[in-house]
Order: sequence, then structure tokens, then C-alpha cells
Amino acid sequence: MARLVGFIGNRPDLGARALAHGGPPFTVRLTPAEALDEASASWGIGFYQGGEILLKRRPFDERRELDFGDLTKDVKADVLVGHVRTATIGALRTENTHPFRYRQWLFAQTGTLPHFDRLRARLLDSLPQFLARDVRGETDAELVFYIFLSFLHDGGRLDRTDVDAATARSALRSAISLVDRISAEVGENEPRLNMILACSEYLIGVRASNPMGFEVLAGRGALERLYGGESLSRTKIPHLAAARLAICASDFDDGPPPSFTMLKERSTVTLAHDALSNGDAPVVEAL
Repeated sequence: MARLVGFIGNRPDLGARALAHGGPPFTVRLTPAEALDEASASWGIGFYQGGEILLKRRPFDERRELDFGDLTKDVKADVLVGHVRTATIGALRTENTHPFRYRQWLFAQTGTLPHFDRLRARLLDSLPQFLARDVRGETDAELVFYIFLSFLHDGGRLDRTDVDAATARSALRSAISLVDRISAEVGENEPRLNMILACSEYLIGVRASNPMGFEVLAGRGALERLYGGESLSRTKIPHLAAARLAICASDFDDGPPPSFTMLKERSTVTLAHDALSNGDAPVVEAL
């Protein structure tokens, strides 16, 4: 059981409302086998609010069903990354709970590196020592994130707060290529991972595994359905015509929302504040 969700928009009140309105695609249920094994879920959300990054992470949750609408109901955010999983690698503790943060970056992943115990030391050795010392948990996802950071460091961009999306995508590709190469060298298949990487200005979704898609909601006509039967008075919901929201999600139990645009396997989508404001289409590229 896993789910990956992210949103970005110019109205902090809209993202959580959209996840609540979205219904089953944003609800995660333990499978019958997981329920019989008495598995427990862990979940986390990281979000940008008023220029600050906040994290809410729960490494142990006994509920058999988790709804992102409920998990984010009190959250007002410009950008959010959410993740639910049953543990495959790493104990149920905060250090192993996605999303992971480093400076202005948030990162979450679904999918698992096969036989991670054979890969961990080599992946750690690929990092600069100052980054390797910062790895706190036991998960493959945290190491993949730090490999991304190491490529930013190689390009002299790790200490910059103005990293453009193209540079971030390039570092993600390099990180995935390195993980693929090290996996092949120890005789493992190409890893199948989905990822969401975010900063305050954009969100990048990476599909190399289960279905991932996105949706852009712009203007009153697209967004008023989020309010159901509520009154859309000017005083209660000002400037809805100028509102913009984009959602990315993957690993659906019962299929994606019908309104989603689905990514091809091994591709990326970039959802950015400036593109939303300008009415530009999301950037979709091959991985």
C-alpha cells in the first residue's frame, strides 16, 4: 500500500479542498493481506506556507483506511507533498517517514529498490561525506533524495535557493541513472520508482513505475465544483476566477480520477507557479 500526492496553487485554501473532493483516488486502503498481517501505515505531509516549510509526519497509524482529504483538512499551503505507505524498508519511525526535507527541498517516493541491503553501502559511498553524514534513516528513498542533492552539489547549485526546474530535472535524471547503474552492477533489475520533488516555486513528478497523472484547475468554472452546494458569494470566495491549482498523484488503488492526464512510463511533469499564472501547459518530458 502506498500513495504519492502533491499540489501547487495560488490559493492556499484550495489544495486540501480538492483532495477532499477527489474521493476514492485520494483514499488509501490496506490490502486484505496487509490487514491480515496487521500491518500499520505511516504517512506524512510537507508543505510550504507563507515562505516556511512545515512537516506533519506520523510513522505509525493503525487505521485501515487513510484519506488525504482528512489528513490535509486543516492545511493551507501553496505547495504540498503527501505520502502514505506500509513499511517495506526501514522501521516505522519518524526518520523513515516521507517526505524528506533538505533546505528548500521536499521529496517522497513510492516503489522499492530490490535487495536494498546489497546497494546501500555503494549508494552511500557515492555521496560527498557531508551529505552522507546527514542521512538519518534506513530507507532507500532518503538515499535516492540525497543522491539528487549530490548532483546539485556537483553543479554548484546545492547552496542556491533559485534553482530552476530544468536544473532540478537534470539532477533527478542523473540520480536515477546512477541508481539504475549501481543496481545493474550488482545484478538487480532496473528499479521502478515514482517520485515527487518540490520547492516553493514548482513541483516535479517522476513516473518510472505505477500510473501517475496530473490535473490543472484554472478559473471559476473549473474550481467551483470543489465547493459543492456552498454559496459562491463574492464575499465568501473572492477572486475565484483568478485561482489556479495543479495536482499530481500516483499509485492509485482503483484507478486515477477520470479528469487526470496520465504520464507515460519513464517521464516527468513539472507544475510551476509561473506557468500556472501565465496559463502555460505543464512541462512533460521523457525521463
